[in-house]
Amino acid sequence: MKKLTIIYLSNGGNVEVLANHIAKGAKDAGAEVLIKLVSEATMEDVTGADAVAFGSPSMDNNRIDQKEMQPFIDKFKLAPVNNKTTGLFGSYGWDNGEFMNKWISLMKEYEFNVTQNLTVNEAPSNEQLAEAEKMGKSLVK
Repeated sequence: MKKLTIIYLSNGGNVEVLANHIAKGAKDAGAEVLIKLVSEATMEDVTGADAVAFGSPSMDNNRIDQKEMQPFIDKFKLAPVNNKTTGLFGSYGWDNGEFMNKWISLMKEYEFNVTQNLTVNEAPSNEQLAEAEKMGKSLVK
């Protein structure tokens, strides 16, 4: 059984909704799922999983959250993640989702294998929730 860890930060609840749908997709595919707020997550939550998904809203200057998510991600700058299968997801309100491209580049620099990403404008649509479930399934294949 594959293990997926989902770590996220959500301000308005949209990223949390996506996280829950990613978890549902992975569970439906038979995976063990650990889902945590970034404030409660540990490096072992990431290194001990077969795959990981990170979620953040777009914040200041088209970036992921700088108070909690960025410092957590930065812990992996020198830690071996062995090209771990990774999904990134998030929401934006005004920046056209540009933060996701920056985030993907950063994660690749830290040697995460970003195979999936999903951005939504404000609240996810039913179609986007279905995409989130597909992401969960795909991450644990």
